[in-house]
Amino acid sequence: MNEHAAGAPASKQERRLLLAVDGSENAQRAVAYVADFFASLPAVRATLLTIVPIPAGDYFANDTERATWVGERQEEARQMLATHVRILTGAGWPPERVATQIEVLEVRSIADRILEEQQRGGFCTVVIGRRGISRQEEFIFGSTSNRILHMAKDCAVLVVE
Repeated sequence: MNEHAAGAPASKQERRLLLAVDGSENAQRAVAYVADFFASLPAVRATLLTIVPIPAGDYFANDTERATWVGERQEEARQMLATHVRILTGAGWPPERVATQIEVLEVRSIADRILEEQQRGGFCTVVIGRRGISRQEEFIFGSTSNRILHMAKDCAVLVVE
């Protein structure tokens, strides 16, 4: 398992998937779908990306509390990604075809950060799980999968329910 997404594809035949995951069952279903659907294709590489949004500055009493919170979330993210990697390798993905990436940052929109990574890394497909929020929640908070579906450029988007 690589700990960071690679840059440009190694060959013209190589296809790169960006799996945006969190700890939800929906993300796990998306990983299981990719594991099953793409495992037999040797030219496909997957990068599992998880984004840990840091709350605004006044959320924490001090820098120590902030550092502790960030460290705990990074460890949770590492464990979650290890679980997802085991799903892929258990389905036959060679470990060298799987990379992981943890982003811990203040971000206004997780969807925008995923799309930035898709463009930066030249991923041809973005795979996400759909959370299934209500219309009221979607109106208030927005839907990450919906935004990615409508804003993605130069790539395919797979939304797994």
